[in-house]
Parts: sequence; C-alpha cells; structure tokens
Amino acid sequence: MATEGGGKEMNEIKTQFTTREGLYKLLPHSEYSRPNRVPFNSQGSNPVRVSFVNLNDQSGNGDRLCFNVGRELYFYIYKGVRKAADLSKPIDKRIYKGTQPTCHDFNHLTATAESVSLLVGFSAGQVQLIDPIKKETSKLFNEEVVRRRPGGHS
Repeated sequence: MATEGGGKEMNEIKTQFTTREGLYKLLPHSEYSRPNRVPFNSQGSNPVRVSFVNLNDQSGNGDRLCFNVGRELYFYIYKGVRKAADLSKPIDKRIYKGTQPTCHDFNHLTATAESVSLLVGFSAGQVQLIDPIKKETSKLFNEEVVRRRPGGHS
C-alpha cells in the first residue's frame, strides 16, 4: 500500500538523516569501532587508501591490510569480508606530523611472514620505505623536497 510522500513503505529503514545538529549516518561496525575516530566533516576530505598483501604464512591468516586515515597509518591481519579485523589491536600504527600519507603499496615479491616492505608516499612529496612487521623504518626518499618548502617538516 502506497503512502503519502512518494509511495515509499512506512516500514522502510533509514540509514541516514539530517537534522539541524548535523548528519546522522548508520556506520558499519569496522568504521564505528575504529580507534580515534575522526568526527564527520562534510567540508573536508581525508582520502583513505587500502593496500593488501598475502604473506603465505602457516597459520592460514596470511593476508595483511594497510590503510590510512588522515595522518595515521594502520597495519592489520585481514581475515576476509565475513570477519572484521580487531581494530583495537593493530600490528603497527604510525602517526605522522607535518605531512600525511597519500598512497602506499606492498612489495609482493619479497613479502614473507617475518618481513614485508611497504612503500608510503606523502603529501609533501617524500616517499618512505617501512617494514610494519619488524616495526622498522628503512629509508626516506625526497626528504630534500620538504626542506626546500617554507614551513615544511616531517
């Protein structure tokens, strides 16, 4: 039976609505439970990038996931789409000052259960090679780009 207001059913479940206080939105569990959630801001945009790698370890949980939100970079065990990662326990978490990660990718050819190379690109032009399993920072490339820019720091 159609109702007033465009013929939508009265039992429709809304996933978002706007009030004068702001936008209320139904969030997936993985986004809602993320530590240090950034408040919703419709004016700004923090692009999120995601990278995956399979380490072929013996446990059967060889997939790893890396994503960035703003100035933070997270590294987790990925158990597939049916089972959410425990976002309160990252394998590695990094917070950058002065610049933020804009892209990243794993070296799939050299990845092992003990070590993985992750190349991270930053908003000021630097590129950093890190190992999130060993929690090591190997090398920072284009560091001179930041030094030449007024007010640039990493």
